[in-house]
Amino acid sequence: MSLILLYFFFIVFQHKDAYQAILDGVKGGPKEKRLAAQFIPKFFSSFPELADAAINAQLDLCEDEDVSIRRQAIKELPRFASGENLPRVADILTQLLQTDDSAEFNQVNTALISIFKIDAKGTLGGLFSQILQGEDIVRERAIKFLSTKLKMMPDDTMTKEVEDYIFIETKKVLEDVTGEEFVLLMRILSGLKSMQTVSGRQQLVELVVEQAFLEQALNPTDADSVDRLLQCTRQALPLFSKNVHSTRFVTYFCEFVLPNLSLLTSPVAELDIQLEVLKLLAEMSPYCGDMDKLEVNLNMLFEKLLEFMPLPPEEENGENAANEEPKLQFSYVECLLFSFHQLGKKLPDFLIDKISAEKLKDFKIRLQYFARGLQVYIRQLRVALQGKTGDALKTEENKIKVVALKITNNINVLIKDLFHNPPSYKSTVTLSWKPVQKTEAAAIGQKRQSGEDIGATATTKKLPTNLPRRDARQIYNPPSGKYSASIGNFSYGDRLSKTYSVSLCLGSEPCDSDGRGRFYK
Repeated sequence: MSLILLYFFFIVFQHKDAYQAILDGVKGGPKEKRLAAQFIPKFFSSFPELADAAINAQLDLCEDEDVSIRRQAIKELPRFASGENLPRVADILTQLLQTDDSAEFNQVNTALISIFKIDAKGTLGGLFSQILQGEDIVRERAIKFLSTKLKMMPDDTMTKEVEDYIFIETKKVLEDVTGEEFVLLMRILSGLKSMQTVSGRQQLVELVVEQAFLEQALNPTDADSVDRLLQCTRQALPLFSKNVHSTRFVTYFCEFVLPNLSLLTSPVAELDIQLEVLKLLAEMSPYCGDMDKLEVNLNMLFEKLLEFMPLPPEEENGENAANEEPKLQFSYVECLLFSFHQLGKKLPDFLIDKISAEKLKDFKIRLQYFARGLQVYIRQLRVALQGKTGDALKTEENKIKVVALKITNNINVLIKDLFHNPPSYKSTVTLSWKPVQKTEAAAIGQKRQSGEDIGATATTKKLPTNLPRRDARQIYNPPSGKYSASIGNFSYGDRLSKTYSVSLCLGSEPCDSDGRGRFYK
């Protein structure tokens, strides 16, 4: 058999007609097709004048009804990937990503990775060609291929030239994307080595700003517009730092979002859109740089904070007559108070010189009432968590209590700062849904536990092993006194959310309460 094959190879190498006969084999039966799938690529380089015909013949085999023939033909496709043929092969393989056969799909992925290592830029040309012009299913799978495979490529393949090409082509794609595509494309860009520098992250922020339409006023009743803003803000958050500022986003939230907070239309019915927005603002506020309209924006934040900090009831202040018992909405207040505290550092005399004495007195009355309610609730949580460790803290009820204590402790610390004369902005807290910093955890471990530390310590033990990601944060809504089993949750992508609000009497026990409960074009 080996002599026969050698003779056959000799004949093929010498005669163009013989190779043409092999190409014609794609029109034969299963045996002829299998042989053609092997021999067409084997002698491809010997007959450059038949290159187009050979590639077309192999492509026919890639679309054969027999899955075994298709797999064999796909396996051999990288052998055609040389010189000017490589982008075409990459284009063909990208189109083949639409297959529903899992083994065939894996074969296409393997082939794409193989030619990517031969010529990364040429392969990317084929991929982006289909992303920009191909069918929706091909576009979707090509983007997912890039988002999952690029990070696996060796450094000698992902050169600066290649990364620059990816950035340029991705910007073209971003001109018309869906929300899901936007997230994947930002993941691709964020993973590039060239984007790990300060200037690189700043470029990414600029891309997100373009997608967020920050130059336009927000239509709060348009769910798509609101969703776009939320998606873009979430993508920008990991990029912010002391050198890459969140100023434009924070300014936009203060000028266009906070004034319309109650009018915002949620893209998901169960989503507490107001709380979601306030949480994003709180996370961005530490990275805000110099703001042109700082006093105006700080005043807007102050007014919104007042809305969620009620006056004492009638018997306490005489100004809340005929109203129901005020509800202390801790989750909202934590976000607003934190944001106000962060921006207040930039204008420390705001509460002294920028508002009237009457308004300052009103604010302190509200702060005092809220602080008294906090103390009642913190005492109850301390008693409930006292002595509990390990598995005891892993029950759903105790996890809720731990985070509730974290929220109330945060608010308590910030209120104490504002009660200083003059107000202080020196205290540092970690937002209740964020991981405890190592330095903070170490400090807690070195000192005797107080009531305030119990929540922080318990959170420290829990968070490293089961911490939700940024896009799966949890917000808690435990009623006071008892923890109701009716606390609901919802799914928004990977996000989970529960609202946390408590109605308190200023006696020794809290009263009952209920919870509050391609478009980027």
